[in-house]
Amino acid sequence: MREFGFEMALCAWLERESGGIVSRQLGASSRGRRGIDVARVEPGPAFGARTAISPRAIPDRAIESDVGVGRWRYWREAFETDSEWAREACERAIEIGFFERTRKSGREYVRRAARYPEAWFGRIVGIENKPDLDSPGDLNRQLEIDVGLGLFDEVILATESYVTGAHLNRLPPAVGVWRYDPGSESREVVREPTTLDPTDHGIEVVGREPGRTDIEIVSPRRKARLRRRLAERAYGKGWRTYDFPPCARVDVGKPAGTASLPSCRWKERVVNPATECGPDCPGHEAADAPDVDTDAERDRRTPWVRDPEGGAREQAGLDRFG
Repeated sequence: MREFGFEMALCAWLERESGGIVSRQLGASSRGRRGIDVARVEPGPAFGARTAISPRAIPDRAIESDVGVGRWRYWREAFETDSEWAREACERAIEIGFFERTRKSGREYVRRAARYPEAWFGRIVGIENKPDLDSPGDLNRQLEIDVGLGLFDEVILATESYVTGAHLNRLPPAVGVWRYDPGSESREVVREPTTLDPTDHGIEVVGREPGRTDIEIVSPRRKARLRRRLAERAYGKGWRTYDFPPCARVDVGKPAGTASLPSCRWKERVVNPATECGPDCPGHEAADAPDVDTDAERDRRTPWVRDPEGGAREQAGLDRFG
């Protein structure tokens, strides 16, 4: 099974077994140089308050702004800058229902529609996927970055390969190892992860040259903001970041009945429609795409709420492309 299919099957299994928020391909560093394949976000004590706001990710700049609940603020004075990034965050917050807007004397004023529940998420587990350990690439270096930064509570490597002692010795000791079989949907815990401390300082690699590695110390406050941003992105995005292709040979594969996946009868596996499907595929047969509402499926299967009562009524799936 190729990496995309492995990742989809693992996400479906995690969603069924964990009861949390599962997402994929998320930024996992302060400088945008590291992404994690899969993240599992556990609900916190204020999770219900978060679901009531919006099904989409709330912009970090909007959360950090001086926009409050009690009174209207001129939007330019509520942000540290009136740059296009601030304007974009303000507009997006209004669009998803986190901000409300009014106009007075030709000026635009905003206020929060609800208080932001900082404790809406708990532990965050980062999972790096490498189905074939015989082709590790930069795996060890990537995992060293994850452990050193300590953004996650746990870091895990998921593979389909048989894991040897030599494999384990090449990995950072804090990294847990799972052997996951998509066919049988079974997981073997080869090594338990060491719990990291996201409230402590982290070390991030910012540059490498022969014989030299440049690092940056990341403060606990900065890490807390990065974790919140990652959790927000995970909540809004989920892992169903695909559309079913308009092809007669696509099936709606459902591992353990938990998720609809784009499975190709011609290739005999799960495919990535964004890169593998279309008229250029030799097995392509034009047809209507399967009628699958992945947002409705996510709403049924997870604690994520598609249409919160009183919240913005929008197509939450659009957020996965943002």
